[in-house]
Amino acid sequence: MWHARCDIRDVMRDQTTLRTPVSIEGVGLHTGHRVQATFRPAPEDHGIVFRREDHPAVVLPALPGSALGFDHATTLGCGAVQIGTVEHALSAAAGLGIDNLEVEVRGDELPILDGSALPFVRLFQAAGIERQHRPARVLAIERRGEIRRGDKSIAFRPGRGLTITYEIDFPHRAIGHQSMTIHVDPDAYASRIAPARTFGFMHEIHYLRERGLARGGTLQNAIVLDGQKILSGPLRFSDEFVRHKILDLLGDLALLGRPVEGRIHARKAGHALHAELVSELAGDALRPASAVAFHAEPSFAG
Repeated sequence: MWHARCDIRDVMRDQTTLRTPVSIEGVGLHTGHRVQATFRPAPEDHGIVFRREDHPAVVLPALPGSALGFDHATTLGCGAVQIGTVEHALSAAAGLGIDNLEVEVRGDELPILDGSALPFVRLFQAAGIERQHRPARVLAIERRGEIRRGDKSIAFRPGRGLTITYEIDFPHRAIGHQSMTIHVDPDAYASRIAPARTFGFMHEIHYLRERGLARGGTLQNAIVLDGQKILSGPLRFSDEFVRHKILDLLGDLALLGRPVEGRIHARKAGHALHAELVSELAGDALRPASAVAFHAEPSFAG
């Protein structure tokens, strides 16, 4: 395990929130339940905080200490109160530069919608993004380093703004080796990353459903593949798979509670390795290292 030295410093922008509350509803990917999420404006330095409608006193901030699991999705929780599949909404907020939100969830998971972050982006844009009166602060990486688990790795180094390179490699004719590099800003995120959908394989669905996962997965809210082809219609991008990995990484990085500045290079990673990166950067372990499970990707990875 490497150790990164990080500075917190002012970014040349103000913090932001939404102008008005907005709601969205749909089916949860893993539970299959009908769920609703309402996003409300929040004051400066509030961060992104989730609450369940049936447990309003339990506060779940989008911070490392609230992250309970990364088993094919990112789950926040405190005791028995949990909210799953938060990464797409968090990715949309991070990609658009939204710092402060109060999120109320009716159910135990955020809706999967079309399997991408684009519905959340459109929702936030419809609400309007409001500048606040305190400067945003950035978590700036100041040292090169790498986390490696077998053939999976995430390396990063200093850099201005946030640039992500992601590589994946699957023995499937529709995927194969894909690589993408993007300098993350709101326009690039909204047009190039947010529309990319989650993906999974037919042969894994029975196994996942036996474990209580992917019960809401359909051909309409994920890219589904069999052994030879894509079953769920045309791709939005020829490299949609790797773009979705960048989407997930941004959602998991949002658990740091601050914008990140630096250059990140992920190879064959997933939520679990993202969690180690967040834990290292935060300086506060999300989970004991021995308890982090590294699952084959994708498998409706969120």
